[in-house]
Amino acid sequence: MGRNPGRTRTTRWGDTGRVITGAGQQQSVVRPLAPPLAAADLGRVRGAVAAALTGFLEEQRTTLAGMDPVLEPVVDEVCALADGGKRLRPAFAYWGWRGVTEDVSGPGEDDAAVLRAVAALEFVHASALVHDDVMDGALTRRGRPATHVGFAVRHGDGGLSGDGGTFGVGAAILVGDLALVWSDELLRRSGISAAALARARSVWDTMRTEVTAGQYLDLLRAAGGLPGAQGALTVARYKSAGYTVQRPLQLGAAIAGAGPRAADVYTAIGLPLGEAFQLRDDVLGVFGDPSVTGKSADDDLREGKQTLLIALAEEEADEQGRQLLRTCLGNPDCGTEQLDALRRLIEDTGARARVEERIAERTATARTAIADAPIAVEAGAALDALAVAATSRTA
Repeated sequence: MGRNPGRTRTTRWGDTGRVITGAGQQQSVVRPLAPPLAAADLGRVRGAVAAALTGFLEEQRTTLAGMDPVLEPVVDEVCALADGGKRLRPAFAYWGWRGVTEDVSGPGEDDAAVLRAVAALEFVHASALVHDDVMDGALTRRGRPATHVGFAVRHGDGGLSGDGGTFGVGAAILVGDLALVWSDELLRRSGISAAALARARSVWDTMRTEVTAGQYLDLLRAAGGLPGAQGALTVARYKSAGYTVQRPLQLGAAIAGAGPRAADVYTAIGLPLGEAFQLRDDVLGVFGDPSVTGKSADDDLREGKQTLLIALAEEEADEQGRQLLRTCLGNPDCGTEQLDALRRLIEDTGARARVEERIAERTATARTAIADAPIAVEAGAALDALAVAATSRTA
């Protein structure tokens, strides 16, 4: 069970790039060591984002508790979702802003207000996570029950009538919707100027449209649409890559008042880096350490996530391997031995190695774009450090 013999070729995935496959043909791109992560001032950015979220959510707690105390668990859930995390999206947006401020005439935005504005990205992310977990039937998120699971338990503990699972799903959808509503409110109330807010809205609206459309593309692919490696990359582009790096960078540029050239520069950085980020996420979803990632390494396989790993494994597997994929992928009843066999298939077909090659190539492309970008030196160093951290992470 494993790789079909005699398959050495160049595979082109639409306009997303080229990967060389086959023995003796692997290519790698070597980039200089990145600056230390301290260059991104991540501790200060994370602290400011956490403070903005905490203050905002405490206001919302007062508002919802005033409506009825039974609404407090809803705020608790959003708080839990917004707590921790890597804060990469706000960091990219902040340094996207810092990168072009020197090139813009007129009064600049207040640093603290910009940090509050980019903190709103965490609510967009929380919304996407909750809805994604509902669609995938995920059980855990960041080491705790997924939102729909937690509310199903709450239904049972409260002795409520009706089906607990249905209640949990409904509550999770509303929690995700509320997080998206609050992302708008936090951005609007951040303290950036009216002109900056108006400029930011265009990028903000595009980003939220893309991530929602990307969720549908993911749903469609799971049902057999958008087949093959190109389909997997299309989903990754719109579901995650854009709103993880490209749009946050452009959001920062829009807040600063930079023009179309900055948007193009940040696209050249953000699209390859966002794809590499998502592919790293896919690898960790199958091969990551649960004590570090906060979720079981079996979940993605049991949920049947149609990632690039799976598309490439299916492409290269023999008939026995394809039968294993048909039988076990997406089957919640598969045991540990079958799931381990799936992992071996992904390894033996070379799918994991090819995805790792693509992560390295896309990261190198982004780092070259960062090095060539006409942005402030300190912003270039910060973005380079973030690029390496985002694509070599273990969680």
